[in-house]
Amino acid sequence: MDVLTLSRLQFAATTMFHFIFVPLTLGLSILTAYMETRYVRTGDETYLKMTKFWGKLFLINFALGVVTGITQEFQFGMNWAEYSRYVGDIFGAPLAIEATVAFFLESVFIGVWIFGWNKVSKATHAVSIWLVAIATNLSALWILLANGWMQKPVGYVLRNGRAEMVDFMAVITNPYGIIKFVHTVSSGYMVAAFFVMGISAWHLLRKNQPDFFVRSFRMGATFGLVAAILVFLSGDFHAVEIAKTQPTKFAAMESVWETQKGVGMNLFLLPDPKNECNAVERLCIPNMVSMLAFHDPNAEIKGLKDFPKELRPPVQPTFWSFRLMVGMGTFMTLAALVGTVLSRMKNFEKQTLFLRIMLFALPLPYIAAQLGWIVAELGRQPWIVYGVLKTSEGVSKAVTSPQVIGSLVGFTLIYSLLGAIDIYLLAKYARKGPDDDLSGIIKPTTVRGA
Repeated sequence: MDVLTLSRLQFAATTMFHFIFVPLTLGLSILTAYMETRYVRTGDETYLKMTKFWGKLFLINFALGVVTGITQEFQFGMNWAEYSRYVGDIFGAPLAIEATVAFFLESVFIGVWIFGWNKVSKATHAVSIWLVAIATNLSALWILLANGWMQKPVGYVLRNGRAEMVDFMAVITNPYGIIKFVHTVSSGYMVAAFFVMGISAWHLLRKNQPDFFVRSFRMGATFGLVAAILVFLSGDFHAVEIAKTQPTKFAAMESVWETQKGVGMNLFLLPDPKNECNAVERLCIPNMVSMLAFHDPNAEIKGLKDFPKELRPPVQPTFWSFRLMVGMGTFMTLAALVGTVLSRMKNFEKQTLFLRIMLFALPLPYIAAQLGWIVAELGRQPWIVYGVLKTSEGVSKAVTSPQVIGSLVGFTLIYSLLGAIDIYLLAKYARKGPDDDLSGIIKPTTVRGA
């Protein structure tokens, strides 16, 4: 394989592995902060146990996320030097802000939260984890604004053989980036919700501390339902933005080959890219694709045949990734709704069939999030910056295939080891359950006159 293919493979592998940890961090930080806030407000020690138990799993995941994320930025200079040279003036700005503001904020206050038990007041300690949660989500905002610019470049001019920023406000208010942020972050909340529900279901099936894990499940289900609504709404707006700015991606997502108005959605569809048509089209919902694209049932959708073959994205992986993502999202929304209702009923721990389903559903939001990124990045091809710079033009000229192979093998081995460690630690402490001994956190009450 050539340097371009190898570099794309390496960046895809490292990014997808890193994104295993990011969504859980986004959502679990908020849930942990909420649990501690409930403890501070009510004094109920169960919420303190929940904070410590789920917070420990959050810290394990957070540490692995930081380690695997560091390599991402280095690859822009190593494997994608031409890209960095061409758009670094724009792309580097939000990444610099993310590192100097959001990352340092979460790094400082995660230390306060870990080592501040009994050293700061309860309220201050709770504020520290809220600041971690806010900073973590702010970090995602700046990174996704950078990615949003790659998807829909704004606020720049081409000058001196490179793209130069002329309007910073246009970059940070880019609708594509903002919608992408809401959609990505809310999908991360879904990951955290199903993580909490899945582990809680495991313990409830074994009748371990029912009160603790019913409360945890209920909290996760409610959080998941709110997240599902956000995913649905932001996904709808995102589809409209894609249809306007990246018509080739939208056409590939829906496998639309001919330009037409009032396009319907076939529930059973089998694309045939070789013959530039669909081999199977069944159960059509009239005008649905046009409605999704422009909120107009009679809107015109540009077909893939209207674009040169070299400017079309890979249809099969884009189409199937999108369909699977939507299908999983629908299931997870229904599961969160049912979980929210059932977990408020008596004897919820006896709903063994539903608990088993939720246990095995734990990986689904992880898979859906990865599929979403496949749609976003493969669907943008052959552009690394849509309509401005092709992916083939952004790869480093000084890097050789053996060098990329060597680093790819190295990353694969190291990441495999880190992944094994993460799974081991998460499984170990998730199975162990909450610690009943809170003597190291709660100061013993001093009795006067003793």
